[in-house]
Amino acid sequence: MAARASIPFRGIPVRTRRRIWAGSEAWLLPAAGALVALVLVASTLLPREASWLVALTVVIVLGVPHGALDGAVAAPLLRPRYGRAWFGIFAVPYLGLAALVLVAWQIAPRVTLAGFLALSVMHFGEEDAGPGRPFEALVRGALPIALPALLRPDETAGLFAAVTRVALPQLPVWWSAASWLWLGLAACWIVGQRRRPTMLAEMAALACAFWLLPPLAAFTLYFVGLHGPRHMRALVRDPHRAPGIDTMPRAVRASLPVFGLTLLIGAGLWPLYAAGSPDAAAALLALTLQMLSALTVPHVLLDRLAGRLGASSLEVPACAPIRRPQPAPSRR
Repeated sequence: MAARASIPFRGIPVRTRRRIWAGSEAWLLPAAGALVALVLVASTLLPREASWLVALTVVIVLGVPHGALDGAVAAPLLRPRYGRAWFGIFAVPYLGLAALVLVAWQIAPRVTLAGFLALSVMHFGEEDAGPGRPFEALVRGALPIALPALLRPDETAGLFAAVTRVALPQLPVWWSAASWLWLGLAACWIVGQRRRPTMLAEMAALACAFWLLPPLAAFTLYFVGLHGPRHMRALVRDPHRAPGIDTMPRAVRASLPVFGLTLLIGAGLWPLYAAGSPDAAAALLALTLQMLSALTVPHVLLDRLAGRLGASSLEVPACAPIRRPQPAPSRR
């Protein structure tokens, strides 16, 4: 009995589980987010390298696990067809595509940077705005990419000089131009019609964060405080994409094996990155953001695939025409 009592959700229906977690989520996640925000704000008082290390630690520990749930998304798609071999069929192309992105960073860092930022805009926008809102997705997804370029261009250039390992005395012209274009589009979109107050408040809070904080700290606040939890909550609330993930604690536990594998891969790559960096903070920055970009590509593709297959499975087939019984011929 004691063992059963220690597992609070055992025997409780899924809908009840979701309601219980929704009640605790109302205060637990905001409290954790406030604590992380305080840590990031305090870290800005440290020297630049130390501040980078704090932000990157937060990204690795609290941000990366949301992508580690891709195995839980792939399992219901592949296991019915391939049985026990599903994980290999999922992991080999997933890791192979990630490896190609890492190679691209070494061969063409500037081009890979542009592709990474464009993919990030699309991915952040789809998560923040939801399906069927392409213009809103562009405005909201580009916010954490454009604002650092507009508000702190020199710091942002120094940040990505460490990531790309090429000299960036200033931001690329295409990034600055695209950021100013985004600002005009965002202003037109906001004043064009009445928007949801909660969404405007979120965008205003992010704008203040990117104005007051260094680029890496502000991006970490967005990535860990909004993007990651939003993705995990979407999985918890969707009974089809990851059926076994019905509460946030289960989502966290399910992410741990792949998260551990990600840490092992990063540890294996660390000597290669440390050898070509002037300090540990710059090496960890390059390794972390390059690995994030490498994992983002298969992560986005899997999200697209799961969304399409889930939508097709929910389509109601057309009903066959009802044949009404013919009246029996009358006998005369």
